[in-house]
Amino acid sequence: MKLKQLEGYLGDVAVFKEPKAQLEQYPTTAHLASRILYTAETTYGDIDGKAVVDLGCGCGVLAIAAGMMGASHVLGADIDAGALETAQANIDEFGLGDTIDLVQGSICNENDTGSLSVNKGLLLRMEQAFDTAILNPPFGTKPGNKGIDVLFLQAACMLARGAIYSLHKTSTRDYLVRKAQTWGFECEVLAELNFDIPMMYKFHKKKSVDVKVDLLRLYKKQT
Repeated sequence: MKLKQLEGYLGDVAVFKEPKAQLEQYPTTAHLASRILYTAETTYGDIDGKAVVDLGCGCGVLAIAAGMMGASHVLGADIDAGALETAQANIDEFGLGDTIDLVQGSICNENDTGSLSVNKGLLLRMEQAFDTAILNPPFGTKPGNKGIDVLFLQAACMLARGAIYSLHKTSTRDYLVRKAQTWGFECEVLAELNFDIPMMYKFHKKKSVDVKVDLLRLYKKQT
């Protein structure tokens, strides 16, 4: 499938009906989603015939893109039932019900000190069960979400035995590269992109804001 064709299809994916600011629910555009999955497959061969997990799948645009690029199985996980309802409707509309499954669950838990940690009870049951992980995690800018972007990436490293593709604020690049190394992964920046955040919430003052993000690819260190 050509890139423009994939982007065109993904433009029909429905987005959040009632987005939740605390969950930092901002839709991944068809432009970004198509380029992430197209690059993952055509440059690295990480999608076609692979088992793929989409963490914080939202309305399912990355999972659907993976299915369209030939993934053998895709699991989308999200904490929000409303987002998953929209995702299921999107999956059904694209006829990908035999390829994509959805599960409701929290990637992170709040511990006794009030900080967040990965939900090992959920993740250990799926450890190393997937070839590839794809994700557009929360940036961690809302109160109570500090570090959640790093925890999502850590969770992906637990689940994927191959490569991980993830979007993160460019300002966190150096920290994430160092962090990935402590998990036994190499981290490369595939592209610098603009993530368009439209006026979705009452606290938004501008029609849209472009946030500088990196598309990261993590892969296991060679021993």
